[in-house]
Amino acid sequence: MSGHSVISVRTGREQMVDITDRVRDIVSGSGVTDGMCTVFSMHTTAGITINENADPDVKTDLLYGLDRAFPDRDEYRHAEGNSHAHLRTSCVGPSVNIIVSDGRLVLGTWQGVFLCEFDGPRTRSVAVKVWEC
Repeated sequence: MSGHSVISVRTGREQMVDITDRVRDIVSGSGVTDGMCTVFSMHTTAGITINENADPDVKTDLLYGLDRAFPDRDEYRHAEGNSHAHLRTSCVGPSVNIIVSDGRLVLGTWQGVFLCEFDGPRTRSVAVKVWEC
């Protein structure tokens, strides 16, 4: 696969959006049998992570924990007022790399790929690159 694909995701204020199936579709259409897949958020206030996709309370708890670790505070100096979202994104990270084997993502039974929205609502762009190794 040359280049990359872009997934567009409409988000709410703060949420974790499961994009696993959309990434799987890109991998299966890439023709790559053994390689790597990078999933990258093209934003400074939205991250990408891999975590449990079975129990929705996990997403709630992760957002709660990040809110406790990086609360919205009046002391922040960034004029746009979303420093807490920048901090959360830096903590979570903007991308993940996933092994591709036999044309499929190598994920554990309960794992999913999530776009983490920290400053919505927005329309987010997620770049997905699949390549042969």
